[in-house]
Amino acid sequence: MVLASSNPGKLAEYRQLAQGLPIEMELLPNFASIPAFEESAPTFSENGAGKALYYSQHTDEIVLSDDSGLVVRALGGAPGVHSARYAGPNATGEERVAKLLREMNGKDDRTARFVCVTALTRQGRAIAVVSDSAEGTITREPRGAGGFGYDPIFFFPPLAHTFAEISQAEKNTHSHRGKAFQKVFSLLLSPGSLPLFHP
Repeated sequence: MVLASSNPGKLAEYRQLAQGLPIEMELLPNFASIPAFEESAPTFSENGAGKALYYSQHTDEIVLSDDSGLVVRALGGAPGVHSARYAGPNATGEERVAKLLREMNGKDDRTARFVCVTALTRQGRAIAVVSDSAEGTITREPRGAGGFGYDPIFFFPPLAHTFAEISQAEKNTHSHRGKAFQKVFSLLLSPGSLPLFHP
């Protein structure tokens, strides 16, 4: 199975999620040489499924793609589907975090939600599209050295830590991406689904 991404942090997270499953995950070969899919849709579902369908035309393997992001109520749902480009197309995770914290200055409602829509496709055909979320709040400064993206400022009340302060195993259990991934593989490995692994 190939991941429609060039993000090694995301691949490492998915490999952790797939431990113990009969799945081998790699980044899509030559991803950088394929014209980029324009994630211009207004919803995570459209972007996630569209991206998976697009990149499945470039491989015979099953393609996994997700569109995920941070939805902050006080910012009207921003950064939302623009989470990865919130501070510009080439901004670092630290720069995106810094911009969001500036935007949150003076706001009392710090409620936030991580959302993930995960899609599986093969050769232009959709296999599954699922979604899940994690509820939390935005901290006033980054905390923790783990994770990536907005993890250092996403406080998860059930564990009383940010996603950057918890172990990878804990994050896999509670994160938006981890829960969506488990849904996908429950469907994929259910009776009648195994033939999808063969051409």
